[in-house]
Amino acid sequence: MLSPHELATLMLVHSAPDQIDMARFELDTLLDCQLISLEPRSGAWRRPVLTPAGAHLLEAAARLEGKRPRDGVASSEDDNLL
Repeated sequence: MLSPHELATLMLVHSAPDQIDMARFELDTLLDCQLISLEPRSGAWRRPVLTPAGAHLLEAAARLEGKRPRDGVASSEDDNLL
């Protein structure tokens, strides 16, 4: 299971890979879990990119967020889940 910091780092890799601090220790966990890879760039600099598994995890998290009731009020979509 990913920590909130690791999930947030995965989101950053998706949305702003060039702005990520490559010293973040969460990147090691994401690499170990094969959720990201490091794309070689010019020189010694490397850029983190999502693997297919990382992209699927973010897609699944987005689907879960869409099903969660907001403000404690269930929507009509939630009624269909019951």
